[in-house]
Amino acid sequence: MKIGFNPFTGCLTSRWAWSVTLSSEISGRIHDYRPRVPLRRWVPVADQVKATVAAAAPATCYEARRLLYAVGRLAVWADGQGLPRDPGVWLRTETIDAFVLSGCPGLQGSTVQTCRSWLRRTREALVWVERGEAPPVRITSPRSPQPPYEKEELTHLRDWAGHLPGRARLDGLALMALGAGCGLTPGELRQVRGHHIDTASGVPVLDENLLGRLVACRAGWSIVLAELAEAAEEGYLFRPGRKVSAAKNLVSSWPVRHRPPAGLPPLSARRLRSTWIVGLLANGINPSVVATAAGMSSPAGLAPYHQWVPPLPRKEVIRLLHGQRR
Repeated sequence: MKIGFNPFTGCLTSRWAWSVTLSSEISGRIHDYRPRVPLRRWVPVADQVKATVAAAAPATCYEARRLLYAVGRLAVWADGQGLPRDPGVWLRTETIDAFVLSGCPGLQGSTVQTCRSWLRRTREALVWVERGEAPPVRITSPRSPQPPYEKEELTHLRDWAGHLPGRARLDGLALMALGAGCGLTPGELRQVRGHHIDTASGVPVLDENLLGRLVACRAGWSIVLAELAEAAEEGYLFRPGRKVSAAKNLVSSWPVRHRPPAGLPPLSARRLRSTWIVGLLANGINPSVVATAAGMSSPAGLAPYHQWVPPLPRKEVIRLLHGQRR
């Protein structure tokens, strides 16, 4: 397996029995990837890891950054075990299983199983690339987005969360600020620590290395998020007292324990994210910008949310079609 880099276009080309050239954005993400492991352990396997992800990315549904994380960890571990520096060896079923059982330091529970799933899908993608064998059909049921909160509902929920006692108040506001203010998924918001939020510019911006994309907090939640980040420092913003960093149902169990008064819907990370997406679209933000900030591969992923975007007033439609400036 070989990988080529064009310095003029910034694109990577993976060559196996055939070649495919990735977009400059994905290419840059792969080319510049650097995991948090000692350089002496990463350098010997870096090129093969990047070549593997470049070859597998077009045939998988996972983002390149996730494949880089999983394959990179596997490669470093395998190299430390004295295995050949060969993706064909790394991605054998027995190697993946051995890695999952003994080579996942710092990962627990569902995170380990998720990593295993990424590696198995990578293996399937490369089998298809090398031999033309299609991976087994996977029957899935796509999860439809939940409806956004109404403006009045969100206002009352924010007031309710702000009056909860002690740690519950901070957790409730963190859930809302990261969901309705930043559009994070449940899996993402539980990872955010205080130092992941940069307020130097006056606008809270989340760590791009953590999320793999640029996300700036909405104006209505900026002060809340900045205060939470300052208070959290190196700790998690949401439920910092957890014993496991990626505990199952960490996010979904909080609303079960903390229910708002009758008449208000419970807090939901997925509904908060929908509220963020629909709010951006309703404000006329370019769908490409919204999709990228939401971690979607293209604006097509926004289609299910348009049902909740209110239509523009007739005068505004005429102005836009005419091209008249404000």
